[in-house]
Amino acid sequence: MALTTLDTQTALIIIDLQHGIVRLPLVHEPQPVIDLCAQLADGFRAHQLPVALVNVAGGAPGRNEQARHSGDLPADWATLVPEMAPQPGDITVTKKTWGAFHQTDLHAELQQRGVTQVVVCGIATSIGVESTARQAYELGYNVTLATDAMTDLNLDTHNNSVELIFPRLGETGSTADVLALLSAR
Repeated sequence: MALTTLDTQTALIIIDLQHGIVRLPLVHEPQPVIDLCAQLADGFRAHQLPVALVNVAGGAPGRNEQARHSGDLPADWATLVPEMAPQPGDITVTKKTWGAFHQTDLHAELQQRGVTQVVVCGIATSIGVESTARQAYELGYNVTLATDAMTDLNLDTHNNSVELIFPRLGETGSTADVLALLSAR
């Protein structure tokens, strides 16, 4: 499904553009993703629409088969990259799991602002971005995914999310598509 519209009360959610995540071995260079997310943030702010900046500082406690990081993380691991410095009026969320809504105030913040739609971007496509999009969909938001403003640790999981999962959760489009709809308002 192509991107068709943005609701009057749409928010941008940027996932995990923090030092520790952008230094991981990603399938696309992180700087273009950061730049596109920054363009989206600037566009939303210019239209006085909410921008939520999300970082991760923990993990779910359950068992899994894949080894987890052990030892201390660098001091700046959870610090947002400079291009994502919060601006007045931005929503900031620190999450401990993949999705930005679980055990955070994000839903309450968006509801307080009357938000009915979210545009999601960031890193990693199949983890934080997809989990947040799934949660937003389950909470009743219209979901849009700016697919050129995201990347992943694995090309197959990135492509699976973009091609098979996201069209079931909402509409997909490019940063330019989202910005064009913002400008047409």
